[in-house]
Amino acid sequence: MFEQLKEILVEEMQIKEETINLGAELVNDLNMNSIELSELVLACEEKFNVEIDEERAKTFVTIKDVVEYMEEIVD
Repeated sequence: MFEQLKEILVEEMQIKEETINLGAELVNDLNMNSIELSELVLACEEKFNVEIDEERAKTFVTIKDVVEYMEEIVD
């Protein structure tokens, strides 16, 4: 799941691969704003054909948070 998320971040969000690790904070380390966070959620929903709970998405701080949630909801 981490590798697939990293692919989205690099290819669709234009984030440098070397900055992406499980502990990286989406806002503080990757400099993502609220629009980019929404785009990330949409990209994950599209790639994995799932619906991400909006309230849960607001709790994402690190890449690990996103990976763990995606592992919970993706078959």
